[in-house]
Amino acid sequence: MAEKGRPRSEKTEKAILAAAYKLLMEEGFQSVTVESIAKEAGVSKATIYKWWPNKAAVVADSFFEASQQRIHTPDTGSVEKDLLLQLGNLSDFLETDKGRVITELIAQGQFDPDVANAYRTRYFAPRRLAAREILQRGMDRGELKKDMDIDLSIDLIFAPLFYRMLVTGAEIDSDFIKNVVICILTGIKV
Repeated sequence: MAEKGRPRSEKTEKAILAAAYKLLMEEGFQSVTVESIAKEAGVSKATIYKWWPNKAAVVADSFFEASQQRIHTPDTGSVEKDLLLQLGNLSDFLETDKGRVITELIAQGQFDPDVANAYRTRYFAPRRLAAREILQRGMDRGELKKDMDIDLSIDLIFAPLFYRMLVTGAEIDSDFIKNVVICILTGIKV
């Protein structure tokens, strides 16, 4: 969406995102308001609404901005170990207060396409790229079938975790993660 008038002030934008993230971590998604973000950042609500369509969008941006630096792609020399680390790290993160924000954003994204687009492009897409890198290295080293469907394999790696997290509420522990990785690799290993 093209902005009208003056371009965003980087300093003001950073202040708004920092305020939104701080409030999100302290109060939770439901308690944060555009008014509280504006007050914390020292800006008007109009400034926030000029740049974001609603509370969910600014809160999502603040969260994704803060989580952007947390992406690490393991490279142990073994596709199995790398997947265990990646899935384990994601599972551990999702159990934290910061990680629980993801479930709130997924829920909000069911009603707000801007939020859904934000978590898909800014949170999940980089993690999918990391998984793609792990699988591609496994293919290059001869551990995985050359004709495997990488995108489907990525879906199959992450789907059980989110199914348990969002649908069944069943425990996600190291045994579960190990079994997921073993099941996936059974179908794509050489």
